[in-house]
Amino acid sequence: RQRAGTRPQRLCQLLADAAARGTALDEDQLDDLMDDWRSAARSLAKRGLVERVAQVHVAPVPMLGAGPVPNAEQADAVAAITGSTGFGTFLLDGVTGSGKTEVYLQAIAACLARGRQALVLVPEIGLTPQTLARFRTRLGIPVHVLHSGLNDNERARVWAAATRGEAQVIVGTRSAVFTPLPNAGLIVVDEEHDGSYKQQDGIRYHARDFALVRAKALDIPVVLGSATPSLESLHNARSGRYVHLRLKQRAGEARPPRVRVLDVRKRPLRDGLSPEVLEGIAEHLQRGHQVLVFKNRRGYAPVLLCHDCGWTAPCRRCDAPMTVHAGGRRLQCHHCGARQPAPLACPDCGSLALQPQGIGTERLEEHLVEAFADYPVIRIDRGTTNRRDALESQLARLGDQPGILVGTQILAKGHDLPRLTLVVVVGIDEGLFSADFRASEKLAQQLIQVAGRAGRATDPGEVWLQTHHPGHPLLETLVHGGYHAFADAELQQRDAAGFPPFAHLALLRAEAQQVEHANAMLTAVRGLIAEDAPVERFGPMPAPMPRRAGYQRTQLLLSAPKRQPLHAVLDAMVPRIHGLPEARKVRWSLDVDPTDLY
Repeated sequence: RQRAGTRPQRLCQLLADAAARGTALDEDQLDDLMDDWRSAARSLAKRGLVERVAQVHVAPVPMLGAGPVPNAEQADAVAAITGSTGFGTFLLDGVTGSGKTEVYLQAIAACLARGRQALVLVPEIGLTPQTLARFRTRLGIPVHVLHSGLNDNERARVWAAATRGEAQVIVGTRSAVFTPLPNAGLIVVDEEHDGSYKQQDGIRYHARDFALVRAKALDIPVVLGSATPSLESLHNARSGRYVHLRLKQRAGEARPPRVRVLDVRKRPLRDGLSPEVLEGIAEHLQRGHQVLVFKNRRGYAPVLLCHDCGWTAPCRRCDAPMTVHAGGRRLQCHHCGARQPAPLACPDCGSLALQPQGIGTERLEEHLVEAFADYPVIRIDRGTTNRRDALESQLARLGDQPGILVGTQILAKGHDLPRLTLVVVVGIDEGLFSADFRASEKLAQQLIQVAGRAGRATDPGEVWLQTHHPGHPLLETLVHGGYHAFADAELQQRDAAGFPPFAHLALLRAEAQQVEHANAMLTAVRGLIAEDAPVERFGPMPAPMPRRAGYQRTQLLLSAPKRQPLHAVLDAMVPRIHGLPEARKVRWSLDVDPTDLY
């Protein structure tokens, strides 16, 4: 007999009670009822008192719950996807609020009706709770989730359920693309343009591209959805490689938000906000609505500056200034993670005139809390959402009451906030003059996505863009022509410059304590490429951030108009790199189709 009160005793009692009811307890139920039941189960199993049996799983019959009646565009998109046999790629190109999720749900329901599995990829963990709740309500079956916030046991259970075919719908972030699907029927990639799908370290891959590879191998359709498709996907759709499905109008009674460009030149700004913006926020709050103030820079301020001598707080390990946090009391490097307290006086001249320069979400939050003390102000950035389910709880704090959200790009992706009627975008100018050839595309996508959070229900929405460059061509094109007008112009420039999608790139990176070692390694690699090889070579050259986390960084860029000759060069070159003496002195990596040339 087991001593009363021990874990084996309590487990015996739980199992006996279940047996008396004529039922058995599965692992998920035991997890809810008792901590560390597995060690107790092993102890009882050694004594022959319990046994573990595989349950026969009976898949619940999916029943698509009542939802909005699809409009003609949505119905055509659903018909095209569900009518597909075998592999095919569909680009679901719909404006924000056009009901792309409804198309996903109906396509998934048709997939389940055939007894097949569906995999849905989302770019951020924060999107999974809202997506899960909607999917579970409408489909009427368990929806499993996979993301980095799960522990190993939770991830293993979902993986095992998918392997057995029990998990009929799996929603997950980037790594979920590797989930086993023995009865695969459909893959959906939501917000396919998002940079979060790219794995930037370790084994580099793009989840969207790998989803296409898996769908082709499994001979099933794949749906890529976005209000701002990547230029690569848009080019593939226009050239006929993908089926282009357009949703040009918002679903239901919602209307596109009205966009206003605010010229803040020579205007007084208080912590980055103009008087017109503060008045507009007050007006919307008084009507009982919600406001989003968007600034894609977390922290209090980007730089700590000495007003007397011009000193800025540098990171000792990176070629970048440290960001000011905690109201000016702490400095943190957003590249290597180094932290230190802010100095009381300038290390160079001893002056006390140290001032935070620039605006971050913490500084905006501080000002808005003071200016609108009667309303809740919720900050949404990596600092406030790094715990499990933190984003969901933060949004729940606001609920449907009037208030202000201050956030970064986390809030620009897919969230449905029906009471939100005003979006204020603060400080977009830094994205207008970047050296990265993808910067214009990223900024345009970001602006369109964050603007799409406004006016998604019956109340009309407004979007205000603060800028010192109101006549910039990118803003003019977006405001007057929309994303597709921008994409047309940008694709013409990419074609003329020989950039993707009209060229294919591979980036070889090298890092070493001494820059000479990194350059020597890449020079040796360049020598492995035949002079008549049909690829262009650029470098070795310093990376845009030459020093990061104490390592000197250089890179070699390869470009070819066709993918096949580029891969032929890489296939011949990579095995020989491992034999180079110079390669033993550096850390190096190869990134095919890089999204960031950092």
